[in-house]
Amino acid sequence: MERKEQLYTGKAKSVFITESKDHLVLFFRDDTSAFDGEKIEQLDRKGMVNNRFNAFIMERLEAAGIKTHYERLLSDTESLVKRLDMIPVECVVRNIATGSICKRLGVEDGLDLQPPTFEFFLKDDERHDPMINDFHIRTFKWATDEEVEQMKVLTFEVNQVLSGLFREAGMILVDFKLEFGRFNGSLLLGDEFTPDGCRVWDVETREKLDKDRFRRGMGQVVESYELIASKLGIDMAGPVTG
Repeated sequence: MERKEQLYTGKAKSVFITESKDHLVLFFRDDTSAFDGEKIEQLDRKGMVNNRFNAFIMERLEAAGIKTHYERLLSDTESLVKRLDMIPVECVVRNIATGSICKRLGVEDGLDLQPPTFEFFLKDDERHDPMINDFHIRTFKWATDEEVEQMKVLTFEVNQVLSGLFREAGMILVDFKLEFGRFNGSLLLGDEFTPDGCRVWDVETREKLDKDRFRRGMGQVVESYELIASKLGIDMAGPVTG
């Protein structure tokens, strides 16, 4: 299915409409940004790596019974997805304390969180994605009470599936964010799951393998993404049949 008119461009992806009213094309670019777009670079191969990484994760989640918008790969940098009515909130699960939660709460960086924490954030770059709660979502009608509970349940289900997957590959899924949307009356996982939107550490050394390498100027960003993919068994060179 070919992409047509561009619908939206984000920090690292562009979204295109297709001849089907129910489908979109996600184009994963080589762009990389941090700090709400204050730091931007292009990293060779990143679009391809994230596209194939996302496809692998979405297929694993589908196999575990978690419904997503993902349909299939179209090319090295493009995927076909269902067109969702997106809910403007991010769902974040943290298995280990690091990043903003340490700054906000003064907790120790690297602290194992038992049980894992859950947080909602409003998707709003201009306001730096402020933290919100169930009452904000209800008051401003961003989602129904039923959808709020569904998002919580599904996010923890994703955490259970993927934490085990990463652990078996010698890595820790530290934290991640998810976005959801509506499709024909159902709530589906949307957007992407790549090292851009999660933190991954080596289980032995706790070396950072994710986008924090870009945020902190550590280098070897795409190479680390490829290392995560390799450990998970993701084929970065396989044929695209879409």
